[in-house]
Amino acid sequence: MQDVVQWLKDNGDLKVIDEPLDVELEIPHVAYIEVKKEDSRPILFTKPVNKAKGIKYDMPVLMNIFANKALTEKIFGKHPNDVAEGIEELLKLKPPKTLKAKLAMIPKLFSLKNVFPKRLKFRGECQEVIIPKEEVDLDRLPILKTWEEDGGPFITMGQVYTQSLDGQMQNLGMYRLQQYDKHRLGMHWQIHKDASHFFDQYQKAGKKMPVTVAIGGDPLYIWCGQAPMPHGMFEMLLYGFVRNKNAQLVKSISNDIYIPRDVDIVIEGFVDPEKMETEGPFGDHTGYYTLKEPFPVMEVETITMKKAPVFAATVVGKPPLEDKYMGWATERVFLPMLKPMAPDLIDYNMPENGVFHNLILAKMKVMYKGHAQQFMHAFWGVGQMSFVKHALFVGEDAPELEDAEALTEHILNRLSKEKILITQGIVDHLDHSSSEQFVGGKLGVDATGDEVEEGVQELLSDEVLLSTIQEIDASVVGLKQYMTHTKNPVCVIAVRKERSQLKLMKKLRVLNAHIKVLVVVDEANNDLNDPYMLIWRVVNNIDAQRDVKLKSIIAIDATNKSEVDGFEREWPGDTFCTKSVLENLQEKGIIDIDETFIKKFGLLPFA
Repeated sequence: MQDVVQWLKDNGDLKVIDEPLDVELEIPHVAYIEVKKEDSRPILFTKPVNKAKGIKYDMPVLMNIFANKALTEKIFGKHPNDVAEGIEELLKLKPPKTLKAKLAMIPKLFSLKNVFPKRLKFRGECQEVIIPKEEVDLDRLPILKTWEEDGGPFITMGQVYTQSLDGQMQNLGMYRLQQYDKHRLGMHWQIHKDASHFFDQYQKAGKKMPVTVAIGGDPLYIWCGQAPMPHGMFEMLLYGFVRNKNAQLVKSISNDIYIPRDVDIVIEGFVDPEKMETEGPFGDHTGYYTLKEPFPVMEVETITMKKAPVFAATVVGKPPLEDKYMGWATERVFLPMLKPMAPDLIDYNMPENGVFHNLILAKMKVMYKGHAQQFMHAFWGVGQMSFVKHALFVGEDAPELEDAEALTEHILNRLSKEKILITQGIVDHLDHSSSEQFVGGKLGVDATGDEVEEGVQELLSDEVLLSTIQEIDASVVGLKQYMTHTKNPVCVIAVRKERSQLKLMKKLRVLNAHIKVLVVVDEANNDLNDPYMLIWRVVNNIDAQRDVKLKSIIAIDATNKSEVDGFEREWPGDTFCTKSVLENLQEKGIIDIDETFIKKFGLLPFA
């Protein structure tokens, strides 16, 4: 994949946009809309500009590289399931006992030599152009500003290469990087990540930490950067395993970190552990803004690049996004690595509208009573699975995990308060709903058994049930029931919130003959007829310990929290597109969307 753009033209139906478009809002908005289409394509913006700074960039911007499952599979060169099978074979490898078995193992062992990265002694294509420190200017790069309220422009597909203080461990991560000025970047490595652990080592030693950021090159580097590898394992090992060839690395110009020879752009520098700066806000992949927070700062020493570089970027916000397809590949590849801690795990799925860490569905072979609860604790105790907030487990007789309709019906027919586990644990750095950062409620549902015997006693129509509820509380302004043919229909109500909804949920227990599962959402910016986005909202907005009540009915408060709830942290806003930008892009014929599309994906605030 020496020429990624040409490869995408040949294999990915690359869309080329030659119209000059602004890196602030315009280009990100186009990519954001494209990735939500059924026939999503990668896009090359050949004439990026920055109107506010008066810049015409001399390199194109490439976005939506992982545009769909078929293209993701082509990038891998094989189905991710095939990669998983290879990993599973490796994990099950045992010493051969016979000569025949030894001979059969030789090809497998021989291929493993390709896994380990190869350090070259010469410079790479990424170092054809070298910009010294005195000439460094990050404004030469078409760094995007995605959302109107973002704290500035952000590098969104930077491959961040770091190493431990003793140089024995190297890491590749993908963290957003805010551009502060012409020579400084904010390093948003979250507290639980390997790079942050390395930073702690340098901080204790009182030494500056070298960092090298790469952009572009083989798209598989990007995927490896977000792969949840075990602590201490260099992600480039995974690249070698997938490609069956060594990653070829070259030494950075100004530090000892090695990076792939064929990336497009390299930003080298150091992080002073004594210096921190406010980073954010930033519209993130949760669909919410992450708030301002102090993070380390990278002082850029050198920038190198190919003679004709391409600037790779992504856009994050409300699902579906490009990470839907990257996450699908990750989910498939890492299944074998989960099985040693949960041997009877059959499969798992992390739906993109659960923004991955907020919701996991798992299918398992049930061997004994309490097995599903054991799995819950296993998932919550290991690696990046420990960040999962809500885990739903089904037995081997359940439908396919990606068959949302059938699976939901299966779970609701087996749902009971007695098989819901609520506990506390670690939550993702980006989680906004927990009362305390980094620690919050966890919800586990055991739906592995037989169907429950009792269903709703008397099912009412939406109109009658809404009228009945409004007699109890006039703040309820809308209602929609889902899966009314199951034992546990889901009743979603919209409210004009002025007080804690825990009081409302308590009052509505008297309707337990008509309601089994109650979900409360704000009237603002929620469509009760859109279950996809309702799930996104609910799993984002709840802390199970605070917001889920199991008395009489299963009740969930998925409203935005504030001081009326005793919530003392700042509650972030949704990521919304800028209306004038959408209208301008429509007039130019760059995008073609209607009001239905805008509302379906929550592009703009509801009227």
